[in-house]
Amino acid sequence: MRQSIPAWIRIPVFFLLIVGVLEYFIDSGDNYAFIEFPLLSAVLVVILLFLIAAEAILNAIENVMFQALTPEAKERYMRAQQERIKKYDLKRIYRKLAGTRPISEEKELELDHNYDGIKELDNKLPPWWLYSFYASIVFAAGYLAYYHLWDGENQVAEFEKEMLAAKIQVEEYKKTAPDLVNAENVVLLTEAADLKKGETIYQTNCMACHAPDGGGGIGPNLTDEHWILGGGIKNVFHTVSEGGRAGKGMIAWKSSLKPAEIQQVASYVLSLQGTSPANPKDPEGDIWTE
Repeated sequence: MRQSIPAWIRIPVFFLLIVGVLEYFIDSGDNYAFIEFPLLSAVLVVILLFLIAAEAILNAIENVMFQALTPEAKERYMRAQQERIKKYDLKRIYRKLAGTRPISEEKELELDHNYDGIKELDNKLPPWWLYSFYASIVFAAGYLAYYHLWDGENQVAEFEKEMLAAKIQVEEYKKTAPDLVNAENVVLLTEAADLKKGETIYQTNCMACHAPDGGGGIGPNLTDEHWILGGGIKNVFHTVSEGGRAGKGMIAWKSSLKPAEIQQVASYVLSLQGTSPANPKDPEGDIWTE
């Protein structure tokens, strides 16, 4: 086999086979293994150098053995080598695939047609074209069987499956991405660290209207059960984000605070429920129940 296949074909084929096997058995996610694991690239370089070195060693052994041959054996060996070189000559392979014939033989291909001195040649279709055509027929038969006889997954089904998987991934990402919080997916925070940050935001931006203890002033009392725009984390988040009633002074804080910060301050506001402020304002709005 080594004598029938030249080194410039053997080495790349063996190397690509090794790369393919490593890619198949190494779990590297969506990336190629040699990208995900940089050390693997160094290993592949070593393997390539080993293949080249092995080829050089085999050639050296072959040369030593050649020197030990008789003159007649050397001559037979050289003739065999020349035949192998001709077999894998790129120009010869190209001519075979293209199906071209030398210009000197065109006289044999001329048809009995003559249009103002322009003659027509009876050239056959190039073998590469015929092979491609035959391959397309085989592919079409397999395609027909898989998608129309065996109900294979078509492009629409594949698209819907990928979109569903992407939607699930987006939803999972939203759960852990604080700045993607909105009024639909917001949840009440109960951790002391979050409530402390919410208190800091409240004291900086909200106490002027709602009092430091949430008892109310210009704005309504935040400690009772009555809510003008609805209670609960979703409604409070929406109110802080989008602002209160038109003309009542409550601005939309979404331009000043990040979604995660609005979630923290909304959670802190709800933690004031049931506390006893120093000067509570009279209830406004309706009693809210979840």
